[in-house]
Amino acid sequence: MIAYLDTSALVKAYVDETGTDMVLEHLQAAETAASHEIAYVEARSAYARLAREGRLTQSELDSVKAEFESDWTRYARISSDLTLLRRAATLAEAFALRAYDSVHLAAAEYLSTGLGKPVMFLCFDRKLCQAASVLRMQLA
Repeated sequence: MIAYLDTSALVKAYVDETGTDMVLEHLQAAETAASHEIAYVEARSAYARLAREGRLTQSELDSVKAEFESDWTRYARISSDLTLLRRAATLAEAFALRAYDSVHLAAAEYLSTGLGKPVMFLCFDRKLCQAASVLRMQLA
């Protein structure tokens, strides 16, 4: 099984929050972990925000960033092309999703249909999970 992580799940893989244990369990059980390339920017932004808010010390931020950087090369990273972006736009309109949420959904759908392997969609956004469910994706 492929574990697809949107950014909300990816952040929890490196910062101890509600849901972290579940994300780590699915990552350990997965054959492959995947995300869209935009998750790199979104995750780094989230880690920096957590530090600004005082939820991570500078030392913790440095450690999280180092671990994330090391692991990022092992993720299957989905790139955008015009087909994926058009599908994301259609999904954004159909489900009233934010732009990057629709990109994550289109990327996970691409993996599911393109590879013919089951994809576990890991996400902590209610609206995005509902859209994934409508598309018959397996949710954690």
